[in-house]
Amino acid sequence: MGSTGEYESQRRVPVPHSKPFLKSLQARLKETFFPDDPFRQFKNQPTSSKFLLGLQYFVPIIEWAPHYTFDFFKADLIAGITVASLAVPQGISYASLASIPPIIGLYSSFVPPLLYAMLGSSRDLAVGTVAVASLLISSMLGKEVSPTENPKQYVQLVFTATFFAGVFQASLGILRLGFIVDFLSHATIVGFMGGAATIVCFQQLKGILGLIHFTHETDLVSVMRSVFSQIHQWRWESAVLGCCFLFFLLLTRYFSKRKAAFFWINAMAPLTTVILGSLLVYLTHAEKHGVQVIGHLKKGLNPPSASDLAFGSSHLMAAIKTGIVIGIIGLAEGIAVGRTFAMFKNYHIDGNKEMIAFGMMNIAGSCTSCYLTAGPFSRTAVNFNAGSRSAVSNIVMATAVMFTLLFLTPLFHYTPLVVLSSIIIAAMLGLLDYEAAIHLWKIDKFDFFICLGAYLGVVLGSVEIGLIIAITVSLLRIILFVARPRTMVLGNIPNSGIYRSMDQYQIANSVPGILILQIDAPVFFANASYLRERISRWIYEEEDRLKSAGEASLHYVILDLSAVGSIDTSGISMLEELMKNVHRKGLQLLLANPQSEMMKKLDKSKLIDKIGQGWIFLTVEEAVSACNFMLHTCKAIHVAVDQNAEENKV
Repeated sequence: MGSTGEYESQRRVPVPHSKPFLKSLQARLKETFFPDDPFRQFKNQPTSSKFLLGLQYFVPIIEWAPHYTFDFFKADLIAGITVASLAVPQGISYASLASIPPIIGLYSSFVPPLLYAMLGSSRDLAVGTVAVASLLISSMLGKEVSPTENPKQYVQLVFTATFFAGVFQASLGILRLGFIVDFLSHATIVGFMGGAATIVCFQQLKGILGLIHFTHETDLVSVMRSVFSQIHQWRWESAVLGCCFLFFLLLTRYFSKRKAAFFWINAMAPLTTVILGSLLVYLTHAEKHGVQVIGHLKKGLNPPSASDLAFGSSHLMAAIKTGIVIGIIGLAEGIAVGRTFAMFKNYHIDGNKEMIAFGMMNIAGSCTSCYLTAGPFSRTAVNFNAGSRSAVSNIVMATAVMFTLLFLTPLFHYTPLVVLSSIIIAAMLGLLDYEAAIHLWKIDKFDFFICLGAYLGVVLGSVEIGLIIAITVSLLRIILFVARPRTMVLGNIPNSGIYRSMDQYQIANSVPGILILQIDAPVFFANASYLRERISRWIYEEEDRLKSAGEASLHYVILDLSAVGSIDTSGISMLEELMKNVHRKGLQLLLANPQSEMMKKLDKSKLIDKIGQGWIFLTVEEAVSACNFMLHTCKAIHVAVDQNAEENKV
């Protein structure tokens, strides 16, 4: 089609200077593992200051404790006591969900919060046991060892799984691998949590109906079969109590949602139900009429359990697998909750610091008779609404739990199990976020089906199957978007030099004789073949359209590469093959706004020379101007040639 050498307004696209491979690799690794540049505060600091800054980085309490005020303490004292009123009944309830002795749930609300207060970066996160992790522990480890037949071995496996969860979490933080947790998308978490909440609610029918024998399976069919196959063993006394307590808990939640100032009503409701239930059983001797109670809880602080870690057990691999799964779930929920409430107060939490804090508190917890702890939404919401100002609220909560362990555990002897079931159901109903699912449907149907797949996987299969389905579908989506990137035809916005998608902008007009295409993703081996075929199809379709419309034939193909941040050797080969195919058709290929990475690769592969430096432009507008200039020049030349031919005939 000629050269653009006469097109004077062209500004050349420079080839940036190449960096040595090691420097490029170092820069890439830094962006991958240290996007927040955590070492910037150490620059130009004396050694003593660097040591102090390092301590403050790994132990944040050293940084904020000197500035802590009495006003902060008053707020944290109220918040901590309020959260403790929720933590005690929840700890006992979630322990029963994990099929471990209730006292371990109380132990787990003492040591871990103290460690988090020193190592965590969130001011609002309230540490404690979580329902979904408790369910996972019961379902995964219960298949290996029966919690009723071998309770001691089962508890040892629970501590071992907690230890490996902590090691996994801390390792992710130390190695700066926090981005792995980001593969659990919002849609995945909504579906997974909703499915787990559904199963947990149905499993609590055991406590509500006063059943003694119940299935260890977590799928809906098995649970319902277990419920309805024992109709003759249903206890109406337990069912009436359970429904009354559940109604009370849901009513208090309703009032607290209607008016934020009443949040404390909802926060105190679980402890209130425990007290009322215990008094009712004690006064009526209901335990003699089929109402099951917690029974004896021994007084005293956490006994050491490091010697109980079952590293030599034949079920060690199951404990490791369980630890990794519950570790991921704990991190995903804890960090998501922490970031949510940090956003409300306009401060930032460090995801990698949180991972280290979670990991260390679970490692320490496994050695002090605790099982997995994280940052549950319910406790954190109560802590936030109660006006917490710092992590000291966790220390206050842990102190209140310590007081309970030392002096108050005998008072829980008559607490009916049906109350614990009611507390769990009320908490789980809050995880059934149907509004989020409806929002996903409105915004992104693909995200909705990821959410639905995770939900159905948990409800109809198991918690592990639901998690696998959710992660697999999320990864497939990534692969699909990467392997099949969007390409679009651009048109000119009238009376401007702006070129936008003709599918989005109905007023955009195609440019006669020119096809402008935009590639909306990096070009590499996974999508190179697809892009070559898709661009060829765009060219075929444009030629057919012009032919059927009787318009001027196609002469130029412009590729807008402004969204192509990187390209590999497969992408370079694709461009070279595309150029040959375009030339074979008698067309000319132009490149607009290639990024620095692409220009380096084009230069090193000598493809710039093959395409021609004159056919690479800074903007789409300049590329179109050059094409129009050439088209008009060629037309003028053809007219002049025709005139000379006519004159020669005469």
